[in-house]
Amino acid sequence: MIRNIVLVHGAFADGSSWNKVIRLLQEKDFNVTAVQQPLTSLEADVAITRHVLSMQKGPTILVGHSYGGVIITLAGNEPNVKGLVYVAAFAPDSGETIAELKSRFPPASGAAHVHPDAEGYLWIDREAYPECFAADVDLKEARIMAAVQMPWKVSETRISNPAWRTHPSWYQISEQDKMINPELQHFMAERIGAKTISIEASHASAVSHPDEIAELIAEAASSPAFKTAVA
Repeated sequence: MIRNIVLVHGAFADGSSWNKVIRLLQEKDFNVTAVQQPLTSLEADVAITRHVLSMQKGPTILVGHSYGGVIITLAGNEPNVKGLVYVAAFAPDSGETIAELKSRFPPASGAAHVHPDAEGYLWIDREAYPECFAADVDLKEARIMAAVQMPWKVSETRISNPAWRTHPSWYQISEQDKMINPELQHFMAERIGAKTISIEASHASAVSHPDEIAELIAEAASSPAFKTAVA
């Protein structure tokens, strides 16, 4: 079994969004690290993820939520990454931008509550955040998530050399997602050939369904395909 897990958050969140999953994985004796993304550019986000990966001793499972899926699609080419887990996440193909990928299906309803500030960073309206991002999370907790949300500067960089083409992948679909259309999630999961689970969850599935997410990550880490990697 692979013991190293690196978790990558997406837009409008930070590393604390993984707190419940981290606790469950640590109880299973995994070495878990959550990357704190600057969300200032795709290049910067991939760079810090690669740095964290370089600090891992041995094979690693790389996990991305939401926009974090774009990050792991690129950073997943690091030599110690053995598998990818997408959690309600974007999984772009070579030559795609995020906007092009999103345009394949109608936008999710939460998109109407995402607005740029004067410097071009995107935010979810704070009052709308609980319903749009975390509808199945306790309201008090969701309001805290809204208060600490990190803004996102969207990148139009075209993806190249997606790691899922050469790595085994897992995907968790959130069927009640209001930030990424569930139809798009189904499309991406099928396209990358991922082992897939579907949960009646909001976009914040790692917060509302940590047991299922932790179990999926643990399953990825114990895949028979990795026996030689940890020998």
